[in-house]
Amino acid sequence: MSHLYFAYGSNMNPQRVATRGLRFERVSGATLAGVRLAFDKQSREHPSCGHANLVFDRAERVEGVLYALEDAAEIARMDRFERTPINYSREIVVVTTGNLRVAAWTYFANPAVTREGLRPERAYLDHLLAGRPYLSRDYFERLSRVRCVDD
Repeated sequence: MSHLYFAYGSNMNPQRVATRGLRFERVSGATLAGVRLAFDKQSREHPSCGHANLVFDRAERVEGVLYALEDAAEIARMDRFERTPINYSREIVVVTTGNLRVAAWTYFANPAVTREGLRPERAYLDHLLAGRPYLSRDYFERLSRVRCVDD
Protein backbone atom coordinates (compact mmCIF):
# COMPACT_ATOMS: atom_id res chain seq x y z
CA MET A 1 0.00 0.00 0.00
CA SER A 2 1.24 3.49 -0.83
CA HIS A 3 2.61 5.84 1.79
CA LEU A 4 2.56 8.75 -0.69
CA TYR A 5 -0.14 11.34 -1.38
CA PHE A 6 -0.08 13.56 -4.49
CA ALA A 7 -1.91 16.86 -3.96
CA TYR A 8 -2.72 19.12 -6.91
CA GLY A 9 -5.40 21.37 -5.39
CA SER A 10 -5.72 23.25 -2.12
CA ASN A 11 -3.72 20.56 -0.31
CA MET A 12 -0.61 21.79 -2.13
CA ASN A 13 -0.39 24.06 0.92
CA PRO A 14 1.57 21.98 3.50
CA GLN A 15 0.27 24.17 6.33
CA ARG A 16 -3.33 23.35 5.34
CA VAL A 17 -2.53 19.62 5.25
CA ALA A 18 -0.89 19.77 8.69
CA THR A 19 -3.89 21.68 10.08
CA ARG A 20 -6.12 18.91 8.76
CA GLY A 21 -4.16 16.44 10.90
CA LEU A 22 -2.40 14.50 8.17
CA ARG A 23 0.98 13.36 9.50
CA PHE A 24 3.78 13.36 6.95
CA GLU A 25 7.55 12.96 7.08
CA ARG A 26 8.61 14.98 4.07
CA VAL A 27 7.30 16.99 1.14
CA SER A 28 8.56 17.21 -2.45
CA GLY A 29 7.37 18.13 -5.90
CA ALA A 30 5.93 15.62 -8.36
CA THR A 31 4.31 15.48 -11.79
CA LEU A 32 1.39 13.41 -13.05
CA ALA A 33 1.34 12.93 -16.83
CA GLY A 34 -1.76 12.39 -18.92
CA VAL A 35 -4.05 14.78 -17.04
CA ARG A 36 -4.79 18.48 -16.95
CA LEU A 37 -5.90 20.66 -14.08
CA ALA A 38 -9.51 21.83 -14.17
CA PHE A 39 -11.57 23.80 -11.67
CA ASP A 40 -14.77 21.97 -12.56
CA LYS A 41 -15.60 20.34 -9.21
CA GLN A 42 -18.51 22.37 -7.86
CA SER A 43 -17.96 23.79 -4.38
CA ARG A 44 -20.53 22.56 -1.87
CA GLU A 45 -20.35 25.83 0.09
CA HIS A 46 -20.28 28.14 -2.96
CA PRO A 47 -21.99 26.39 -5.92
CA SER A 48 -20.82 29.04 -8.41
CA CYS A 49 -17.16 28.31 -7.58
CA GLY A 50 -14.91 25.50 -8.74
CA HIS A 51 -12.38 23.36 -6.92
CA ALA A 52 -9.47 21.48 -8.47
CA ASN A 53 -9.94 18.26 -10.39
CA LEU A 54 -7.93 16.11 -12.77
CA VAL A 55 -9.22 15.54 -16.30
CA PHE A 56 -7.62 12.92 -18.55
CA ASP A 57 -5.64 14.53 -21.39
CA ARG A 58 -2.70 12.67 -22.91
CA ALA A 59 -0.96 15.86 -23.99
CA GLU A 60 -0.94 17.49 -20.55
CA ARG A 61 0.60 17.07 -17.12
CA VAL A 62 -0.13 18.41 -13.66
CA GLU A 63 2.45 19.37 -11.07
CA GLY A 64 1.74 19.05 -7.40
CA VAL A 65 3.02 18.35 -3.93
CA LEU A 66 3.98 14.83 -2.90
CA TYR A 67 3.60 14.01 0.80
CA ALA A 68 5.45 11.04 2.29
CA LEU A 69 2.94 9.97 4.94
CA GLU A 70 3.97 8.55 8.31
CA ASP A 71 2.07 5.39 7.39
CA ALA A 72 -0.44 4.21 4.80
CA ALA A 73 -3.41 4.65 7.15
CA GLU A 74 -2.88 8.43 7.22
CA ILE A 75 -4.60 8.88 3.85
CA ALA A 76 -7.94 8.00 5.46
CA ARG A 77 -7.76 11.31 7.35
CA MET A 78 -7.85 13.16 4.02
CA ASP A 79 -10.88 11.19 2.82
CA ARG A 80 -13.05 13.09 5.30
CA PHE A 81 -11.97 16.46 3.89
CA GLU A 82 -12.38 15.31 0.29
CA ARG A 83 -15.78 13.77 1.15
CA THR A 84 -14.75 10.45 -0.36
CA PRO A 85 -16.57 8.78 -2.10
CA ILE A 86 -19.30 11.42 -2.53
CA ASN A 87 -17.22 14.29 -3.96
CA TYR A 88 -13.95 12.58 -4.86
CA SER A 89 -12.70 9.05 -5.33
CA ARG A 90 -9.26 8.15 -4.06
CA GLU A 91 -7.10 6.38 -6.64
CA ILE A 92 -3.51 5.25 -7.02
CA VAL A 93 -1.55 6.94 -9.81
CA VAL A 94 2.09 6.88 -10.89
CA VAL A 95 3.86 10.22 -10.47
CA THR A 96 7.38 11.35 -11.27
CA THR A 97 9.48 12.93 -8.55
CA GLY A 98 13.06 13.73 -9.43
CA ASN A 99 14.18 10.75 -11.52
CA LEU A 100 11.80 8.29 -9.84
CA ARG A 101 8.36 7.03 -10.81
CA VAL A 102 6.36 6.14 -7.71
CA ALA A 103 2.82 5.11 -6.82
CA ALA A 104 0.80 7.66 -4.86
CA TRP A 105 -2.76 8.28 -3.76
CA THR A 106 -4.66 11.16 -5.37
CA TYR A 107 -8.28 12.21 -5.80
CA PHE A 108 -10.56 12.51 -8.85
CA ALA A 109 -13.86 14.37 -8.66
CA ASN A 110 -17.06 12.38 -9.02
CA PRO A 111 -18.65 13.40 -12.36
CA ALA A 112 -21.95 13.99 -10.52
CA VAL A 113 -20.39 17.02 -8.78
CA THR A 114 -18.56 18.55 -11.76
CA ARG A 115 -19.76 21.39 -13.95
CA GLU A 116 -18.22 23.32 -16.84
CA GLY A 117 -17.48 27.04 -16.61
CA LEU A 118 -16.54 27.26 -12.93
CA ARG A 119 -13.65 29.29 -11.55
CA PRO A 120 -11.99 29.12 -8.13
CA GLU A 121 -12.18 31.73 -5.41
CA ARG A 122 -8.95 33.68 -4.81
CA ALA A 123 -8.55 32.26 -1.27
CA TYR A 124 -8.80 28.74 -2.69
CA LEU A 125 -6.27 29.43 -5.45
CA ASP A 126 -3.88 30.89 -2.87
CA HIS A 127 -3.61 27.41 -1.31
CA LEU A 128 -2.39 26.06 -4.66
CA LEU A 129 0.08 28.92 -4.97
CA ALA A 130 1.45 28.06 -1.51
CA GLY A 131 2.97 24.99 -3.19
CA ARG A 132 5.40 27.26 -5.05
CA PRO A 133 8.60 25.75 -3.56
CA TYR A 134 7.64 22.39 -5.10
CA LEU A 135 6.57 23.60 -8.56
CA SER A 136 8.45 24.57 -11.69
CA ARG A 137 8.56 28.28 -12.45
CA ASP A 138 6.41 27.80 -15.57
CA TYR A 139 3.73 25.84 -13.76
CA PHE A 140 3.59 28.35 -10.89
CA GLU A 141 3.22 31.22 -13.36
CA ARG A 142 0.45 29.35 -15.15
CA LEU A 143 -1.40 28.88 -11.85
CA SER A 144 -0.85 32.55 -11.02
CA ARG A 145 -2.76 33.53 -14.18
CA VAL A 146 -5.91 31.53 -13.33
CA ARG A 147 -8.90 33.87 -13.27
CA CYS A 148 -10.89 33.73 -10.06
CA VAL A 149 -14.57 34.51 -9.48
CA ASP A 150 -13.72 37.28 -7.05
CA ASP A 151 -10.93 39.03 -9.00
